[in-house]
Amino acid sequence: MIQLIVGEKGKGKTKYLLEKVNSTIKTASGNIVYLDKNAKHMYELKNKIRLINASEYPITNADEFTGFICGIVSQDHDLEQMYLDSFLDVAFIKDRNPEPVLLKLEKISEQFSVDFVISISVDGSELSEDLKSKVIVSL
Repeated sequence: MIQLIVGEKGKGKTKYLLEKVNSTIKTASGNIVYLDKNAKHMYELKNKIRLINASEYPITNADEFTGFICGIVSQDHDLEQMYLDSFLDVAFIKDRNPEPVLLKLEKISEQFSVDFVISISVDGSELSEDLKSKVIVSL
């Protein structure tokens, strides 16, 4: 399953994402990963959540990002959820069209039973109808 948190930059998506991941850890039976473009929010996350700073890895395009996600999923069979902050930046999506990468993540989610909660700096009205159905919060 993929859930989207959308809104323009500076609207509070990261704050909402942090609150959601921290509240989810109480009921999670598997592991949770929080992927971000830096380690700025390390102390805001509960200690059972694994923070991955994507900028520490040599990712330069959306295909490499998808491979990186597959690597994370493949090494942790107990992975239950992934929270992706600053999605357009960490996934190297320059044209503000996240749909191709999100479709790949949806396939990964279905095949390996990992849920993705993703914050994207786009206005909800810019998304396709298929993606609009995945929006849980529009700020």
